[in-house]
Amino acid sequence: MIVVRGAGDLASGIIHKLHNSGFKVVALETKNPLAIRRKVSFSEAVYDSSVVVDGVSAKLVSSVKEAMENEFVSILIDPNMDYIQELRPDCIIDSIMAKRNVGTKITDARIVIGVGPGFTAGIDCHAVVETKRGHDLGRIYYEGTALQNTGIPGTIKGYDSERVLHSPENGMIKNHFEIGDIVKQGQPVFTVIEEVIAPFTGVLRGIIRNGTIVKRGMKVADLDPRIEEVRNCYRISEKARCIAGSVLEAVMHLRGRDEQ
Repeated sequence: MIVVRGAGDLASGIIHKLHNSGFKVVALETKNPLAIRRKVSFSEAVYDSSVVVDGVSAKLVSSVKEAMENEFVSILIDPNMDYIQELRPDCIIDSIMAKRNVGTKITDARIVIGVGPGFTAGIDCHAVVETKRGHDLGRIYYEGTALQNTGIPGTIKGYDSERVLHSPENGMIKNHFEIGDIVKQGQPVFTVIEEVIAPFTGVLRGIIRNGTIVKRGMKVADLDPRIEEVRNCYRISEKARCIAGSVLEAVMHLRGRDEQ
């Protein structure tokens, strides 16, 4: 039994890998998830009751009993891990991607893994998985911490920071396009008090749910210049799959070490 904190796009890659590797997975989410790459995020089950990501089904459940009986991935609204004693997982993976530890302790389970910066292996978890793009992406630290993430996405066709679109103001977002749509340079992608214009022509890889209340400066959309690869909007990314493989390796290594 593995509990995964968070079910956004990177966490969903981990959940997908663990489920397909034969583990019982329960993901803990908030009441109002803010995933941008919604088509590949199990967190969407919070809004739609169920979701399928790359062929794996997840369902929103309302109790630990239902989570234990569910043959699919279970999504449980429990941001503070109030059900952790009742779930009694063998392993907890914190993949909230908050860039800081928001309450996970090394004593919470036999195996505790932190994903990304904010964790220190040997202090608040048993292992940390690197999430920063580059040569060390996916590296497992059994001592120490991951690198601080710059928040700048990988460069594609010469674009990097331009690919990430932020809210210009506090308010409710009004989306003008759907995920998978081709947006031309100069078109308004969304409005939060002010219109936000596409800096280049690309496919809308992700955008936060229409009608969501957002804050100024918050990342709300992801534009990809590879307009010929619309299908990538609906598939787990190479970064998520890399991180997921490392999480699986860490789980198996730590489990094996405990059994010796």
